[in-house]
Amino acid sequence: MTYEDILKANESLKTIDVKGKNYVQVNERVKALRMICPMATISTEIVSMDDGVVTMKATISDENGKILGTGFAQEKETSSYINKTSYIENCETSAVGRALGFAGIGIDGSMASAEEVANAIINQNKPQYISKKEQQVLVNMIEKRGLNIENVLNGTPLEEVTPENYADAVKRLSKLKEIL
Repeated sequence: MTYEDILKANESLKTIDVKGKNYVQVNERVKALRMICPMATISTEIVSMDDGVVTMKATISDENGKILGTGFAQEKETSSYINKTSYIENCETSAVGRALGFAGIGIDGSMASAEEVANAIINQNKPQYISKKEQQVLVNMIEKRGLNIENVLNGTPLEEVTPENYADAVKRLSKLKEIL
């Protein structure tokens, strides 16, 4: 894998526009790696997974086992609609994209992949607190179970409940329904 090979592969990559800047998606970076080094390996591992937060490491190696790049990523299960079902997969994709970036693939415009930038934009625009409708749903769930709202929310005022706290409370209350 030479510098010229990387340049040629990077020229062939399709980009997508995210807020006026071009980014390369991870699948394009993987295709470029296969063009340059068909026998390269992409390995991933979960570094940690606690309380709905996963951290992953990806390693890109050539056919001789020489490491070409590594990348880390972290995702929260409650950070987006997609992450509610696929936060581990999203984290893995981001880690692979970063590792490929550190190997020189798809970084002419930015190290971040299109997926990482889109996820960051979603999280920037995410409301800090839950809506009035979500507050009412939570109150109804708590009242139906005959519980005290202060105990369920650990003393957090209803108007200061974050989307993460809301998701945790709903999960706990749903499990409690099965017990009752």
